[in-house]
Amino acid sequence: MKLKFTVLLGLAIITLSARAQEYKKNAIGFGISLIDFNTAQQIKNTSLSDVLKDKSWKNLQTKTPAFNIDYWRGLTNHIDLSVRYTVALVQYPFENKAATDDPAHHIFSQLDASLNFKLLKEEAVVNPFLTAGIGAFNDKKEVGALVPLGVGIQFNLGDQAYIIPQLQYRVGISDNATEHLQYSLTFLQSLFKPKEKPVVPIYVPPVVEVPKDTDGDGIIDEKDECPTLAGTAALNGCPDSDKDGIADKNDKCPNQAGLAKYGGCPIPDSDNDGINDEEDKCPNQAGLARYQGCPIPDGDGDGVNDEVDKCPTTAGPASNNGCPTLEQYNFNYKNVQFATGSAVLTAVAKKELDKLVVILNDHTDLKIAINGYTDNTGKVASNLTLSQKRADAAKTYLVSKGISEDRLTATGFGIDSPIADNATVAGRTLNRRVEFKTGQ
Repeated sequence: MKLKFTVLLGLAIITLSARAQEYKKNAIGFGISLIDFNTAQQIKNTSLSDVLKDKSWKNLQTKTPAFNIDYWRGLTNHIDLSVRYTVALVQYPFENKAATDDPAHHIFSQLDASLNFKLLKEEAVVNPFLTAGIGAFNDKKEVGALVPLGVGIQFNLGDQAYIIPQLQYRVGISDNATEHLQYSLTFLQSLFKPKEKPVVPIYVPPVVEVPKDTDGDGIIDEKDECPTLAGTAALNGCPDSDKDGIADKNDKCPNQAGLAKYGGCPIPDSDNDGINDEEDKCPNQAGLARYQGCPIPDGDGDGVNDEVDKCPTTAGPASNNGCPTLEQYNFNYKNVQFATGSAVLTAVAKKELDKLVVILNDHTDLKIAINGYTDNTGKVASNLTLSQKRADAAKTYLVSKGISEDRLTATGFGIDSPIADNATVAGRTLNRRVEFKTGQ
């Protein structure tokens, strides 16, 4: 698998270098490196997180100094080809080979070619990049192959000079190769500046005297009322930006089509409701199109507009959907009561309902929701049935007095929502009630 990757990467480097353009031409660099076998071996034997926690990778005594020479050439705006030769004195720890008794350090050299994939374009001052390549090393008579993988940053100093710090993890792909890290800092300088494109002279024909037309609108200056602004013949050479037939020089709104009687401006909308004053029946009051520019009406003047007012002809508070409360007509629903276990209206209850009949006859747009309740005496289900019967009894009485049935709804709620303490006789009497709500 390593061999296949190496072959493919090599082919990619050869192909791209053959098509190279002059993005970074023949840059030569010199740098210093640190070769680190120890940290790479620790990563291999443990994990990267363990190595970072151990912090032994910071120990410079475990690293071997080296010298590197680099050659870089731009292939595209985002890809560079680099060739590096590294030399150091080191006792190379060959993979899968017994340690030698020879304590001497030998000349160790590496030669590799890589592609550097830059995040930004060549001219960027700070340009991170990724590196992948192929290479070989030599130590005495031993020769092996490796794949350099890493990251770096290209600092552009201007005039095709660069400083490049890099970190590479060099993966061995031959049996004797040992994985190691290489830290490097390289200074690059291009040997040649990019060729400047030749300037092709432009042929300028001799000037022929013609009538002057400064703005190029086809109307000569002596007949053009706007000689420096391109316009139309219909407007004597003056422009009309909004195409409303009024020249910009006479148009108070040159970028909005309008009418001559408004100085070239659109028909005004004084109240900014989107309906122009010529069509707005309330030009100084913001409104809606369906009311010809006027606000939503409030027929009864109670502050609740007719679209949401459930009693549009009778004033009432917004809290009751624009309908009056029965209390304001001196109706007291607490007087509509029943004996325990009964749905028969008391005399007091009928007297109070007679008041409601008068109110409903005086205010024919009112609709009433009749809600029946009981005390907690007896079973819950029985009380629910009883409360419905009580609400129905109140409704039936009102209908018998000539109130239209479609103005009334009756609902039983049983023992829900008590208004007094069911533990007392007085409280239970108050809870056996029927409430009357408007604006529902």
